[in-house]
Amino acid sequence: MTFSLEYPAVAPDNSTPTWFTRTLGRAPRLVLLTAGGAAAIALTSLSGFARDHALLINASPSLPYWALWLDRTAVPARGDLILFDPPASDLLVRHFGARPHPFGKRIYGVAGDAVTERNRTFFVNGAVVALAKPASRWGEPLALGPTGIIPSGCYFVGTEHKDGFDSRYAAIGWICRGRVLGVGRPIL
Repeated sequence: MTFSLEYPAVAPDNSTPTWFTRTLGRAPRLVLLTAGGAAAIALTSLSGFARDHALLINASPSLPYWALWLDRTAVPARGDLILFDPPASDLLVRHFGARPHPFGKRIYGVAGDAVTERNRTFFVNGAVVALAKPASRWGEPLALGPTGIIPSGCYFVGTEHKDGFDSRYAAIGWICRGRVLGVGRPIL
């Protein structure tokens, strides 16, 4: 926009002064270009944000939260709630369908931790983390999950819910980096 110190209120012939028309004629174009540029920057930022974040609704009783904020860029750590794609298994298909929704569980063990089991009780570095049931709610036998040193890039995940389906069972096992969708932050 350009400004002038001259300010004739009305042109001698009662029309709009030429300098006024020329000056304001540039303003809408400049405003449109500026607004368009700002909108492009905002949409690019929102696109990146949407790619890295999501709002998820929890339908499972194994977590006490019904809404979670997913951050795909956060690095998971012990105690974090992660969301992951469960590994395919016949047991999973029978209980959750051919295309189950992502699972959300707490990280109880990280790479290098020692997982042991005694009488269906799981320990991480000697601390009790979970008790495994012998059978599913439909009476199917539940094989125990892996024990030993958690491999690099993998996690032992669980939940306090007695019916949680997690690393204490072979059908889930370690959850490794390729299955992890991100870290979940409880909202409600």
